[in-house]
Amino acid sequence: MSLWIALLLAAFQNPDYVDQGRKALDANRNDEAAALFQKAVAADPKDYAAHFHLALADSLLHRDDEAIAEYQKTLELKPGLYQAELNLGILFLRNKRDADAIAPLMEAAKQKPSEFRPSYYLGDALLRTGKAAEAETYLEAALKVNPTAAPAELSLARALLQQGRLADAEPWFRKAALQDPTYKDALLELAAAEEKAGNAAVAIELYKQFPENAGAQERLGELLIESKQFGDAIPRLEKAVNDSPTAANRLALATAYGINKEPGKQMEQLAKAVQAEPGNYELRMIFGRTLRDAKKPLDAANQFAAAAKIKPDAVDAWNELAGQLILTDRLADGLAALDHVKALGRELPGDVYLRAITLDKLHQKPQAVASYKQFLTMSEGKFPDQEFAARQRIRIIEQELHR
Repeated sequence: MSLWIALLLAAFQNPDYVDQGRKALDANRNDEAAALFQKAVAADPKDYAAHFHLALADSLLHRDDEAIAEYQKTLELKPGLYQAELNLGILFLRNKRDADAIAPLMEAAKQKPSEFRPSYYLGDALLRTGKAAEAETYLEAALKVNPTAAPAELSLARALLQQGRLADAEPWFRKAALQDPTYKDALLELAAAEEKAGNAAVAIELYKQFPENAGAQERLGELLIESKQFGDAIPRLEKAVNDSPTAANRLALATAYGINKEPGKQMEQLAKAVQAEPGNYELRMIFGRTLRDAKKPLDAANQFAAAAKIKPDAVDAWNELAGQLILTDRLADGLAALDHVKALGRELPGDVYLRAITLDKLHQKPQAVASYKQFLTMSEGKFPDQEFAARQRIRIIEQELHR
């Protein structure tokens, strides 16, 4: 048999798996394509085209680990192949292997600096790895190719913001949101940055663009309160509570009601906030102090007692509880609360003075004198009115004891 006849027969016996696989890919039959490309690789392990197309099929099937390995094999066989470098970098980004993405994308960008995708994806990889200044260069290059690409505009905005260049970043945030409405939420990042920079008025304007976002409306309400725009703040916080009745939203609304001198509504929201998060120490303390200031000592004592139960080593809770109990003549319970403060080793002169007064009311005169004297030792002239009263009581009690 002549050589040419043998080659012809071999061609008919060995189907072109790569060509068949490409046709399957074109028809979106990705599983079939992958199987064909695997046969092609098995038939010729050094066929870089077979490895490349197998990687492509695997990536379409979201078999990313296999696809990455095949692209790496492709580049081993055919170093510098542009499409393999680009696709490998994109796959690394998809799998949050941002540092690994930089090298192949850098190679792709060098080969085709006038193409959008390598510059954009490289800029994004650099941004994700904290190299904002380098990212800026490539993102600007990408936008020269495609000036209306919203993803690149947003990435450039973030790169500038990472460098502390808020004024430069702001127009890019706004352009991205304008070009593609799906990027509008990025304006919330801008709002937070404006807040941090002390630009409350700009942040307020941005938050107003999100009337259906409960979190944005909550923050807007808080900013309006800080700006003393109470009339605008309350309706927005009421809407935030209606949309998302979290304890945090109720606390913000309660704060606004309190500043606006609507104590009934303030108490209602605080009560509901505590009901929503009964184990929240800070909420209990805020509610307790609000009740205390409203001259409701028994209700305040209940909140402080709950707070002390949540955090038994919280001196503030025990101090507040002692004060309210003693105010309502629950003297023994008040002394017990002061004992907790003492046991924690955190007694202040005011605690000792309160103990002295309580012992005095309970007619435990020797103990009262001892506490008054301890207070005078600790106070060091910082509380002249109480010191005067303590000295008077010591003198009177000692006279009574010596009769």
